[in-house]
Amino acid sequence: MARNIGLNVALPTQECNEDDCPFHGTLPVRGQVITGKVVSEKMKGTVVVEREYLHFIRKYDRYEKRSSKIHAHIAPCLHVKVGDEVKVAECRPLNKTTHFVVVEVKSA
Repeated sequence: MARNIGLNVALPTQECNEDDCPFHGTLPVRGQVITGKVVSEKMKGTVVVEREYLHFIRKYDRYEKRSSKIHAHIAPCLHVKVGDEVKVAECRPLNKTTHFVVVEVKSA
């Protein structure tokens, strides 16, 4: 039975028994919710999500494209591959670089 995490996301259909799962474990989510594209899944239990955004340059009165990469924990009940659109939510620090967890997968 998946618990409600307080976000408007689809619940996973598969069960898991990991403590760091926001749906089946005890990991609370709070703060930012970001969407982006998965660019790497080589790490165990972690994916790299790239988000693109526009930054305004006042001097030239124009926008420029920028991007940043976010490391996000992936629970075993969710399945992602490179190129998928995902929604990640902020959580407590899970290790040195991971402060987000994947909460929804929108297949590419």
